[in-house]
Amino acid sequence: MPLLPAHPNRINFGWLIRLRWSMIAGQLAAILGVRAVLGLTLPLPALFSIVGLESALNVLATIAVAGERREPREWWLAVVMAFDIVMFTGLLYLTGGPSNPFSFLYLVQIALATLTLRPAWTWALVALALLGSAVLFLWHRPFPTDVSHAAYMNMHLRGMWVAFGVAAGFIVYFLLRVRRALEAREAELGAARGRSARQERLASLAALAAGAAHELSTPLATIAVVMKELEHVVARVACGGEDDTLKDIRLVREQVDRCRTILERMSSEAGTSVGEVFVATPVANVVATALADLPPRVCVVTEGGGDDGVTRVRVPPRAFSQALRGIIKNAQDASSDGGTVVLRVSSGPWGLRFEVRDTGTGIPPGVLDRVGEPFFSTKPTGHGMGLGVFLARAMVERLGGYMHLDSTLGSGTTAVLQLPVSAIETAPERGDAVES
Repeated sequence: MPLLPAHPNRINFGWLIRLRWSMIAGQLAAILGVRAVLGLTLPLPALFSIVGLESALNVLATIAVAGERREPREWWLAVVMAFDIVMFTGLLYLTGGPSNPFSFLYLVQIALATLTLRPAWTWALVALALLGSAVLFLWHRPFPTDVSHAAYMNMHLRGMWVAFGVAAGFIVYFLLRVRRALEAREAELGAARGRSARQERLASLAALAAGAAHELSTPLATIAVVMKELEHVVARVACGGEDDTLKDIRLVREQVDRCRTILERMSSEAGTSVGEVFVATPVANVVATALADLPPRVCVVTEGGGDDGVTRVRVPPRAFSQALRGIIKNAQDASSDGGTVVLRVSSGPWGLRFEVRDTGTGIPPGVLDRVGEPFFSTKPTGHGMGLGVFLARAMVERLGGYMHLDSTLGSGTTAVLQLPVSAIETAPERGDAVES
């Protein structure tokens, strides 16, 4: 089955940790830059202590969310942001209070809270930032300087420009990250809606197949009875001889019996593939079932693993074999008589892959985009219903995998059915596959 996406709190907490490392690096750069470039006297031990506390909290936060056992809570993010507001207030207290040009970087914390927290937490942090800013108007350590007022204002304005750049950089970075995350989530939702629609169509087709089998059974039974009576009549007229008419009648009866058998199977199996249990089945058995009774006019050659009896795949075996058979049958139909279809089975860290390659003329790009739609077929009228690829794709996606087609005009087409690694199992030492 497909891996579940990470919880939003885990994603947001990871972003916050990375942001805080950038913030800590920026604070150290600002402190050292002011001390080295401007030559101003700063309370370095106290400033470095605050930065050290921020770093320690970031290390603890990284350890707390390490692995997959613990999911971050929303209040964790709120507490970390509140701590940062308090620490930032402490830095401003030691470096001029509200006259510090970096004081409006409170907005970075508020903007981040708006993107990641519920309104109640966000407004609480806004209130805390306003409180911290108000405290600085009452108590702060004046910014030490020996320059004139004009020179100080010039330095202050330049500092505001730097602070604006820092704030704009952080806010734009996270807004872009949020936009990319939303686009990725929208793509996931679109893919999920497509899979759901295909599964609904599959269920509808199963109901249609059951209804058709039920409706056609009566006329086919009537035809069988009439042909049997007609066979007796012709046999009496022919006086026991074998003429062409009698042979044709017997051929019709055989085909009617075949149609009834197919309809009975459709009636009994329709819809059962949707609810069929998952069984750890040897890949060799799946391949053998898919290849059984295929027309011999185009040879099917198997390559790769899966024939050792050890590699097993956890699937609904009948439904998956039918899906694979449909793809192989399409490849045979696309190949000329006497040609070859290659079925290659491979496994690895990526999962289990079935590749079916034919030697046909290929599919044009415009047509290839439509292959897989229900009732769309590239075969001549009367030679297919256009459901093989659709059913195979629906089955593979149900198992958490994917299917895609690669085709080159004049070189044939390759269909790839990729199952996730979670579908692969090793054979037990004793006993047969056990149903889930």
